[in-house]
Amino acid sequence: MEEEHTDLNVCESRVVHLDVLDKVRDKMPDEDTLLNVAELFKVFGDSTRTRILSALSIEELCVCDISVLLNMSMSAVSHQLRILRQTKIVKSRRSGKEILYSLDDEHISQLYALALTHLRE
Repeated sequence: MEEEHTDLNVCESRVVHLDVLDKVRDKMPDEDTLLNVAELFKVFGDSTRTRILSALSIEELCVCDISVLLNMSMSAVSHQLRILRQTKIVKSRRSGKEILYSLDDEHISQLYALALTHLRE
């Protein structure tokens, strides 16, 4: 005798809740904004960049420091920092002959901390 299989991920009835869909549509960001969010998460999705973010969440660092810390070439670190700067995740400032990098703002710090908190639960 074959057991009946019920997929818990699919509704048993095919009712579309138009009032709920209208409410959700009104509150969803536009396509360009959603594309930018996806790009932001794509940048966060690279483990090398995440390692850099981890270091910068603790302390402002120069390329030399990051390259030693992560055991990477300065060229590779610079490339990743360029991507992080272009997406406004990291900012830089000159201090004498050095360029120091830090997380762009408190939102980036919060995103990173929230991700860590989520994973540690």
